Amino acid sequence: MIEKVFRSSRFIVWVAIIICAVSSLLLYVASVNIIFNTALDIVGDIPTSADSGKNLAVSLLKLLDLLLIAITFQIMALSLYRLFIRRMSVGEEGFEDSLDINSFHDLKITVSQVAVLILVIRFLEQAVEIGGTIETLYLGVSISIVVLASVFAWKNMKH
Repeated sequence: MIEKVFRSSRFIVWVAIIICAVSSLLLYVASVNIIFNTALDIVGDIPTSADSGKNLAVSLLKLLDLLLIAITFQIMALSLYRLFIRRMSVGEEGFEDSLDINSFHDLKITVSQVAVLILVIRFLEQAVEIGGTIETLYLGVSISIVVLASVFAWKNMKH
């Protein structure tokens, strides 16, 4: 009985779409606030040393990381809407068309590619903040294994 209710209802998909859209919007608002405050900090205290320049670079990398996560939520919201609620008609273009998302399989690949990019940015943050330590090496090796596994999975996924 409950299976029949879920099959005939799109409520669960709507919940996922709304959560993704709200999460994306909140992250965009937070990003605008962060960049505004970062700009104010730079105007008040212009970096004069390599260390303060590195701190600025790390702050901006973290902001980029946050924006990529916001974009991922936006991609998920729009793609779930398109895939499960409303199919786009021929000739109608949307955000997810530029990403070539036509199936749930395409959505999974796109989200995993963004996740790999986020991992690489996290490694760059670690390398700039901490420097060349054994922990940075371990992080780099572990991220490399995840990236290689992801690339292998993308190439071997069947439609």
